[in-house]
Parts: sequence; structure tokens; C-alpha cells
Amino acid sequence: MIDLRSDTVTKPDQAMREFMAMAPVGDDVYGEDPSINELQDEIAKLMGMEAALFTPTGTMANQLGLNVFTNAGDEAIVEYESHIFNYEMSAASYLSRIQLHPIHAKKLGILSVEDIEPAVRSKEYYMGITKTIALENTHNRAGGTIYPIERIREISDFAHSNGMSMHLDGARLWNACAATGVSPAEYGKCFDTVSVCFSKGLGAPVGSALCGTAETIKKARRARKIWGGGMRQAGIIAAGALYALRNNFSKMGADNAKAKRFAEIISSKVKNVTIDHERVQSNICLVGFASPRPQFDSDIAELEKRGLRIATWPGNRMRAVTHMDVSMAECEQAANIIVEYFG
Repeated sequence: MIDLRSDTVTKPDQAMREFMAMAPVGDDVYGEDPSINELQDEIAKLMGMEAALFTPTGTMANQLGLNVFTNAGDEAIVEYESHIFNYEMSAASYLSRIQLHPIHAKKLGILSVEDIEPAVRSKEYYMGITKTIALENTHNRAGGTIYPIERIREISDFAHSNGMSMHLDGARLWNACAATGVSPAEYGKCFDTVSVCFSKGLGAPVGSALCGTAETIKKARRARKIWGGGMRQAGIIAAGALYALRNNFSKMGADNAKAKRFAEIISSKVKNVTIDHERVQSNICLVGFASPRPQFDSDIAELEKRGLRIATWPGNRMRAVTHMDVSMAECEQAANIIVEYFG
């Protein structure tokens, strides 16, 4: 079975399992787990930031990034299709009592200052105050699109000159780095907080991190404990993230190439299937149809019978996400399964 539903389906290999099994551990609530401390130091250095905090999930890391710079009743601007707005269970309102202000990007899910500026609210006492802007790179629902670093700098300059903070949902930042050649630290310069994920393309079984200044991370650590994220001998799982960071970061370019090859095969062989190649910028490919398919669920079930698991996606589309557990040959095979079925 070829599984392209998500890069979250990756599994630890034997070397990672052995590294995790041998990890030195301690009580992280006391700050005494050496594996967690090592991971936090390493990821902070990679991002060019002062400190980092290990979290069990990306949602927690994102919500901490929103929490540390806002007060109850404040607003955070996000793109309408962002993960924070669509897939995090309204956590910002539930946990931090802040309001998300979603706005539509004009193209490819990539916001601009022109999109953001009219949405900023700070002058009228009866409106929420915009305190932070959260970007997502790569942008999942837009098809893995990548924010140009110049665009990020423009938004960052605008935010900081107007007293707002910047948060980056960098769950797939590694794929953006591989595609653009921009280093994590270069992206990090533009943000006050950055969340990164170890359990997607990097292939660790669990874990994310929030990066920022030492003072910001100190505040985030308190909120993490309040939200039930204080862990004890969690160095065993942090070791998986540490191994992934050291050994799998360099493989992200190959995953991006697999997605492009997958898209090329389908587009060249099937006329009634549509792919916007401008969106295939990283390791995600959205596959649509020239005409509606009322039997879409049965199509997905039939593809699985033929050996391909693929995700359904809004707009009568499918989403394929390439990753380290699926080879280039298997991605080509997956594309040909779609060609044979829909062609």
C-alpha cells in the first residue's frame, strides 16, 4: 500500500528507534531532561533564536505562539485557509480568549501587506486590537505553496512598525527551505515566534517546538504547563525529533521532487484531471477534476483497493503528500494508479 494521505504517516526506522531507546532522560518539568534540553538548544540555534520549547503537538506550539503576545479580547490575523483557523479546534478563542481575524489572500494563499493593512484594528475602543499576524509556510490548504522571503520581510516590517508581533506556523518549513535555499535562521529573523514540526517530513513519531526569545519561551513554558503539556521523562520522544533533525532535514528536497514528478505524470496522461502546477512548490499536490464527480468517495475507496491511499480535499479534490517513506518509484506508481483509474 502506497500511503500519500499525509507526511504524518511516516514511521521511525530502526536507527531512530535505537537512538530513542538509548536517550538519556530526566524530569523535564524541572528542566532536567538532557535529551529535551539538547533538542531545544539545537533547534533554537538552527532557527537563529535564543530559546526553544519542546511541545507534544504542532497545535500546542502554534497556540503558545499566539498566547504569549496577546491578551483576552485581542485579535490575530491569519489567512482564511490557514491551519490555525481551520484545523485547531477554535483553540485560540478557547485557550487564550482571543479572536482570529481570517482574511483571503489574493493568490496561492500568500498574504501581502495590501491584504493585511485594511484588516488591522487598533484605534476604536469598541473593536478588538490586532496584536499579531500569523503566517503559514508552507501553506497546507493552498497546496504547499511557499512564502517568498521578500514578502515575509515586507509583512514583518509592517507588523513591527505598527506594534504587532509575528508568528510563523512552520510545520513544513523544512520543505520551504529545501525548495528555496533560504535557511531556517533567515526565515526566523522575521518572526517573534516560530513553530516547527518534527513528525511530518522529518519522520519523527511525535513532537514540535516553539522558538523565540528567552523571555518569550519562559512565558510559553508556563502556558504549556497550564495546558497540560508539562512532560516528565519525555527525552525518549525528543530523541526521535533530534535524530530526525540531524539525519532527515537533508532529504526534504527529494520529497519536493517526488511531488513534482507525481504531478507531471498525471497531467501528461489524463485529460479530465486538473493540477495547478504553480501550486506544486513543495511536497504537496492537489488533484482536481474538470467536471464534478458525484461518486467521489467511491473513487477514493477504489484507489485504495488498487494500492493507493490518498486524502480527500475541499472542492472535490484529492491531496497527495510525498514523504521519506515513499520512494520516487512508488510515487510514480501512485501517479500511474490514478492515470489508469481516471484515464
